[in-house]
Amino acid sequence: MALGARVFAVVWAVCVCITMPAHAWPGIVTHVSDGDTVWVQPLQGGEAHNVRLLGIDAPEICQPWGPQSRAALHAALQGQVVEVRARTRDSYGRLLAQLTRQGNDVGAWMVGQGYAWSYSYKNNAGPYEALQLQAQTQHLGLFSDGRALQPRWFRKRFGSCHLPTPDAPH
Repeated sequence: MALGARVFAVVWAVCVCITMPAHAWPGIVTHVSDGDTVWVQPLQGGEAHNVRLLGIDAPEICQPWGPQSRAALHAALQGQVVEVRARTRDSYGRLLAQLTRQGNDVGAWMVGQGYAWSYSYKNNAGPYEALQLQAQTQHLGLFSDGRALQPRWFRKRFGSCHLPTPDAPH
């Protein structure tokens, strides 16, 4: 598929996802767990939610580029107001959601800067495929040496990270 066609497909997929009904609410990021998971406190009150960014897959915290991915997301979002467009929950109970900050898609930024992969499944390259290809071409972030392993392959080869995790903010 030509790059132009890929860009069109990605833009179309993102537009479809954005226009799909989703429960949207503003909140403040109170904790960044890793490169694709944050805690968000709703501005209207209530308990903080564990949110997994929809459409991206960041390196595990114990694998190469994991700490850099987390640091980038922390620098961009910690203490910031975001809009959460929740879709569903994953098997860990986290909200799967698109996050935007000042109208900018956080997942797109993470992939475009080389801090995460577009979440692919079977024959679907994910919503940010064109941004990933651009980051790979420019050798940005985790694509800088060509040896980065997607988290699912990392876990298959080395197992899960067994690092202590800080208590979840409430």
